[in-house]
Amino acid sequence: MAVIEPGDKIEIIAVKGIPDIKPGDDLARIIFEACQKNGILVEENDIFVIASKIVAKAENRFVKLSDIVPSPFSLRASKIVKKDAREIEAILNASRRIIRMRKGIFLAETEFGVVAANAGIDKSNIGKEDYLLLLPKDPDRSARMLRKRLEKLFNKKIAVIISDTYGRTWREGQVDMAIGASGINVFRDYRGSKDMYNRILKVTNIAQADEIASAAELVMGKKKGVPVAIVKHYLYDTTEVPAKKLNRKDAKDLYR
Repeated sequence: MAVIEPGDKIEIIAVKGIPDIKPGDDLARIIFEACQKNGILVEENDIFVIASKIVAKAENRFVKLSDIVPSPFSLRASKIVKKDAREIEAILNASRRIIRMRKGIFLAETEFGVVAANAGIDKSNIGKEDYLLLLPKDPDRSARMLRKRLEKLFNKKIAVIISDTYGRTWREGQVDMAIGASGINVFRDYRGSKDMYNRILKVTNIAQADEIASAAELVMGKKKGVPVAIVKHYLYDTTEVPAKKLNRKDAKDLYR
């Protein structure tokens, strides 16, 4: 398959006016109405980048801290990590396994295979003091359902990326990455093609869904209250390759 080059120009539009999402909300309808109010013209192959937090809220992924009874292991781990034992119990319940545990750091592999601090569980921007918010249980499925619903509402073929913020091996700071995707191949694979000097490329396989998520964060931010952005004029392969394919397998992972 020939590589689809992304083109020379893209546009990223913040979708403003999305309210605080509650469990059971019709998220696609809310996004549609916000686009209408902002006069955003949605076109074929636009990419909707949606923050995982509002997806998780709509899916009622809240956990009440006071309802959690920590296990003996969580009580011991809390002394090492210096974190509430109830939070550690919630992390364990949402994880396949622990990757690293030390003071101030608790890395775990989520149910869908992403390695994240605290298994991606968060307390910021959720509006409830005694609650934690888990990530969507199956972000690729969430992306697929949102895409189908948004396509019906807009009567356009689009793609959806669900993004979340993570740190990176060897690098300080965080960037947004794709944890769910639908309607797009998460990779732009150059392997087997030739570079500008006619050499065969052997390893270059660009994680374009991560690049798109990271670019969209520039207009979304963490304090703007903008959990959705639309990326326009980006050319991409529409083959359905889910975000879970971005998770490196153990056999190729040098750190697990």
